Parts: sequence; C-alpha cells; structure tokens
Amino acid sequence: MGQKTNPISNRIGITRGWDSNWCGGNYAEKIAEDYEIRKYLVNRLAKASLSKIVIERTLKLITVTIHAARPGVIIGKGGAEVDKLKEELKNVTKKDVQINIFEVKKPEVDAHIVADSIARQIEGRVSYRRAIKMAVATTMRVGAEGIKVQISGRLGGAEMARSEMFKEGRTPLHTFRADIDYALAEAHTKVGVLGIKVWICNGEVYGKKDLSPNAGIAANQAQGGQNSRGGRGGERRRGGRGGRRENNK
Repeated sequence: MGQKTNPISNRIGITRGWDSNWCGGNYAEKIAEDYEIRKYLVNRLAKASLSKIVIERTLKLITVTIHAARPGVIIGKGGAEVDKLKEELKNVTKKDVQINIFEVKKPEVDAHIVADSIARQIEGRVSYRRAIKMAVATTMRVGAEGIKVQISGRLGGAEMARSEMFKEGRTPLHTFRADIDYALAEAHTKVGVLGIKVWICNGEVYGKKDLSPNAGIAANQAQGGQNSRGGRGGERRRGGRGGRRENNK
C-alpha cells in the first residue's frame, strides 16, 4: 500500500498536517481558489526555491504563509516585492490577503526544493545522472536517513522513454511513523518532459506530533533568538497589513 499512494496524504493526521487550514461553506469554491493561489505563486516565485504554501482563512482574510529557501527574492528591497505580490493576490482572490514569509533552514532535506533543483539543472543541460547523484550526496551529508529519486522520460535524448531510480539510505514507505517528504517536479527539455520524483526520509516520529501547518516556526524562532543577535539569513516575516520584517538568527 505504501508504494502505491502519495506518502504525504497517506500520513495526514499521523506525522503530517494539512497545508490548507479552514472550514465553512462554499467548499468547492475555496478548494479552487486555493489551487489558483498556489498555481500563481509557484509560477510567480519560480526563483525563490519554494518549499510549501500554507493557506489559512478567516471570514474576510486569507493568510498565505510561504516557506522558501530564498526569502530575499520574495521580500525584495525594503519589502517592495512582497507588497506588490499582496496586491496581485488581491486581484486573483478578490479578498484581503496577508502574506507571511519564512526561510527553510535546511533546503537540502526538503523534497520540493531538491526535486526542483534537479529539474532546473537538467533544463540547463546538466547530465541527469550527475545532477541526481550530487543531490543524493548533499542530502545524505546534511543528515537525512535516506533518499530515493526516480526519473522518467526520454533520458539522454533516447528514442524510447524509460525510468531510472537512485537510492541511498532507507525510505520505509510502509512505516507510518516515518517522516517521509515527497515531491514531483518536471524538467521541460527539447526532447520532451522528464518527471522527477523525490522521497526523503528524515527519521521516525514517536509520540504525538503537533500537526498545525506552521508548527516548527515558533520553535525555530526561539532557538534562533537564543543563539545569536540578529544576522544574515534568519527567519524573515513580512505581515500583509503593515506587518514587520524580523531577522532572528
């Protein structure tokens, strides 16, 4: 069963929470709106190395929390870019939008960032074997328990499409308590589209885990504040309505 289902949806309520937190009427309309928001942000912020987009709603306000490896690209000089982005999302949703931005501390163990990095390298004409092996080595060096990468398509410009898989460490898909991160990315090459799937195992979760979408942020901020006074590349947040930007690391 673990081999046939999405590892993230298979663990919702166990080790993973929901990336959309809201309830109420017009369910289909809100689902479609969440899809449009994510689609717009992924295309608009392609250079920011996005990890995930968390959407929370109140009666009149949509709070969008963007987790990215390069938050400076989103914030811009003096926060100008994030203000512009907020206005663009208002036009998409026709509602008030607040944007929070957080930096991903370890992008090497985030499946979305790793898959996107491999795809962009392949589009830049780097050998797929070289790109994947470098990503696998970097992920294991940072401290992941295991990584598995599958690539499918016309590899190396071959006439017939095929799949190849690269593994290191352990990725137990049948173990529900295993913290498995999963992502799918596409590399658009001149011979066609290559699909890249990445599974990363970050250990096992024992006991009850906080499943709120931004659960780890407060702990990281507190730890960053104890370790140093301000600095480069800490957690940054820009509130939508006259919010403030914070640097804690």
